[in-house]
Amino acid sequence: MSTSVSTTTSAFYERSSLDLTSLRAQMEQVQTQISSGNRLAASSDDPLTASRLRNLQRQDAISKVDAGSANRATADLNLTDSAMTEMINSLQRARQLANQAATGTLSNAQRTSIGNELVELRNNLVSLANTRDSAGNALFGGDASGDAYSVDATTGVVSYVGSGSAGSLELGDGQSVKRSLTGPEFLNFSSGTTSTDVFAALKAITDAISAGGSGAQSAASTALTTLDDAITSVSTGQTVVGARLSWIDLNTERQTTMSEARSQDQSTLGATDIPTAYTRLQELATVLQASQASFTKISGLSLFNMMS
Repeated sequence: MSTSVSTTTSAFYERSSLDLTSLRAQMEQVQTQISSGNRLAASSDDPLTASRLRNLQRQDAISKVDAGSANRATADLNLTDSAMTEMINSLQRARQLANQAATGTLSNAQRTSIGNELVELRNNLVSLANTRDSAGNALFGGDASGDAYSVDATTGVVSYVGSGSAGSLELGDGQSVKRSLTGPEFLNFSSGTTSTDVFAALKAITDAISAGGSGAQSAASTALTTLDDAITSVSTGQTVVGARLSWIDLNTERQTTMSEARSQDQSTLGATDIPTAYTRLQELATVLQASQASFTKISGLSLFNMMS
């Protein structure tokens, strides 16, 4: 009989100890949730929710990469837009000079002076065409790492030496955008039935005006139409650049909206509901206090003293 009583008494103490230990562990877990702000301390706490949170975190990581690409594309397209604006300014100045050279009262010396300024404008256009992107590569050279254009030291002919197309950058969800234009896409143009490029057209105009004589005035007058066509070509390319920047803005807004939605989901799934957690902590504290009082009272009964 005494062996049975002793065994029952031991079981009572062990069970009570386990119950109290479990309550303390639950309290510690709730306190950790409150202090950290995270409902899950380990994936085993809620495997399904943990899996969903990991998926949201992966999407956030991918979104950050896409945001980096969008920022680079925006930087390169802004550089493109700025360079093209300067090109248009140079071409408009060239048109003003051509218009002056078309005046019959100018002397050959004056037209030679105009020709010299046109040479400088052409050199400036070559420099602009060889603008570098945010990574230090040719902005208008496609994927070329060197210059987009080279100048023949003997003839002065300007040639495109870049690749066939500008590289694309990912914006997320299968969307992408080209980071720039290649030089030929907007510096090559047609004037009437003639296909040419900005550099060849300016060289021809400069040579004709600098030569003076009776043909200089006529050549300058004809050049006005050619320069108008060149300006239109660059302006059209600049419109394309503006459309790409707008497309990036739309995608960035969409990615921001999706990121905010993911953040809300993460907060809903993984964050601790503080009011609920405090209520739960108070409940556990009350149960623990009552359990400890009950254990103390029961273990102090005379029957237990006798059994021990």
